Amino acid sequence: MISRFPFPFRADTFRYGTNVERARVPVRTEAGSWGSSVIDVDSAYCAELAERARILASDPGRLVVRPSAGPACWDALVTVLRELSDSRPDAMRLDVAGERYRWRNDLLGVDVAFREGDELPGGPLGFLGSQIQDDIVLLDQRDGALWMEAGLVTFAAGWSVAFDVGMTFTEIHGPVPRVHEDGVVARAERFLMRLQPGDEYRRTNWSATLDGRLDQSTEAYPVWGPVRSAAGSLAGDELARRLYLRVEVQHLIRLGHSGAILFLIRTYLASLARIATVPAWRRRFGRVLAELPEDMASYKGLAPFRAAAVEWLLRSSPAAPGAGE
Repeated sequence: MISRFPFPFRADTFRYGTNVERARVPVRTEAGSWGSSVIDVDSAYCAELAERARILASDPGRLVVRPSAGPACWDALVTVLRELSDSRPDAMRLDVAGERYRWRNDLLGVDVAFREGDELPGGPLGFLGSQIQDDIVLLDQRDGALWMEAGLVTFAAGWSVAFDVGMTFTEIHGPVPRVHEDGVVARAERFLMRLQPGDEYRRTNWSATLDGRLDQSTEAYPVWGPVRSAAGSLAGDELARRLYLRVEVQHLIRLGHSGAILFLIRTYLASLARIATVPAWRRRFGRVLAELPEDMASYKGLAPFRAAAVEWLLRSSPAAPGAGE
């Protein structure tokens, strides 16, 4: 629903920044609101989890856990299942009796009992990924730096979890333009390392994709890359239907038992045609794209479509469904 879409722009220009804020604080938009909870279970829940299962079945390497990350994976599992149980008591429940847990998810027909260390499908991180729409990354803090120790990422935007696990925070962000010269990565890492157990923050990130594709990882480039290359001539209403604004709501949580940092990445998609149902969004997104530096437009996958998208957003008033649909 467009009313829950996390439209990321608060000005007519965009530059990279840490843009971190406290989690759980609702954000009002021209179409509605978002952000009142850490985990968002919406109408795409079952379809997106089915897509994740399909991707993992064909490419198990999207789930990577270093040997030292076991305690953090269990910590993440229990923390997030508690969150789900609290936010969706109508359909989900985590019961705790000493060291035993029982998890029930009526939306998926799941009912499982376990202790820490028990065998779960996909291990604790894989099982967690079968219950939430978010991609999951775990960071460990040592030697004055943050290191990616584990991840389950099926909906990446131009990166590979299998390649990045074992890298430092700075190395992971190496390809992103401008963030190193402007000191964004260094400030973000210092902020994360200061998080205390239980601290919860969030930020947004955005890019673009064609045809509502969630899996835009480097592993899947042979599928989506040629489609994007062949679509450079798109314009007008066809472009508005096929080009999607892709927004990630990223939650950053310092886990209480392991001390790891849990990085949840929830991806939302809205086509230009859907964005245009909210006039303020149409104008703002058009102005952001018009002003965006070329290197940033290229990194975000917009270079082939930017001029046509700006023209459509700022010069036309397409008929579209109501903003609340």
